[in-house]
Amino acid sequence: MTTERTGIITFKGNGLTLLGTPAGVGDKAPSFNVLANDLSPRTLGDYKSKVVIISAVPSLDTGVCDMETRRFNQEAANLGEDVKILTVSCDLPFAQARWCGAAGVQAVETLSDHKDLSFGMAYGVVIKELRLLTRAVFVVDRNGTITHAQIVPEVTTEPDYAGAIAAAKKAI
Repeated sequence: MTTERTGIITFKGNGLTLLGTPAGVGDKAPSFNVLANDLSPRTLGDYKSKVVIISAVPSLDTGVCDMETRRFNQEAANLGEDVKILTVSCDLPFAQARWCGAAGVQAVETLSDHKDLSFGMAYGVVIKELRLLTRAVFVVDRNGTITHAQIVPEVTTEPDYAGAIAAAKKAI
């Protein structure tokens, strides 16, 4: 049975329902199956031995998601090779590749959860009413433990970048 949670997020002030198992600080980071821009499969295991910042967004083709992904792309330069930043959305891999090319984003890897919502359900960030991911940020340390988790209460606002970056630096 799918877990449904209300009262956690709004979209332009309207309450929405989240689906999936909530993942939080101290939890072992759940694995997931998503697609890279070239349609190759990716799992959390592909990034073992790295500190991973996972930024979940509804769609790269919206203003706040665009700003967020560009911001994490800029932050990546200060984090070094030990940190990998992933942006996961339900956008098709082709759209993600197009967006990255147009935006000049190379330091963030965009991944698509459109196929089976594996990431979204494992982390509890699927918006039931829209079949999109809500805005959330997770930091996973080298041991696979979540050290930072934020589900942004209003989907149209940006996350706490400083909190995520500080958690990533602490985990290095």
